[in-house]
Amino acid sequence: MRLLLNLIWLVLCGFWMAVGYILAGIICCVLIITIPFGLASFRIANYAFWPFGRTIEPRGDAGVPSLIGNIIWIIVAGWWLAIGHLVSGVLLCVTIIGIPLGIANFKMIPVSLVPLGARIVPVR
Repeated sequence: MRLLLNLIWLVLCGFWMAVGYILAGIICCVLIITIPFGLASFRIANYAFWPFGRTIEPRGDAGVPSLIGNIIWIIVAGWWLAIGHLVSGVLLCVTIIGIPLGIANFKMIPVSLVPLGARIVPVR
């Protein structure tokens, strides 16, 4: 079932959301000081490309630098990506078959806003 959902996800919105994260990551890596944001963006692009079978959990060792970085991320790129997830989630929820995909988009909004201090792990 995960494979089928991932394939449908990839065709309907996963590819484009991953491209958005990759573009944000490239821009962040070009500006040398924001390389940690770029690496986090590439990590989330991988998750946005193939999300079913994985989940997001908070890291226990994230502290004040992650908080400051997340505030900067929200201002620079996070809200654009969150709007992308929101719009595609609403559009997917219009159809019966798209409801699980829309819910998955809504679940990705928090990590698109605050990527530092979160890690992507396989579902157990």
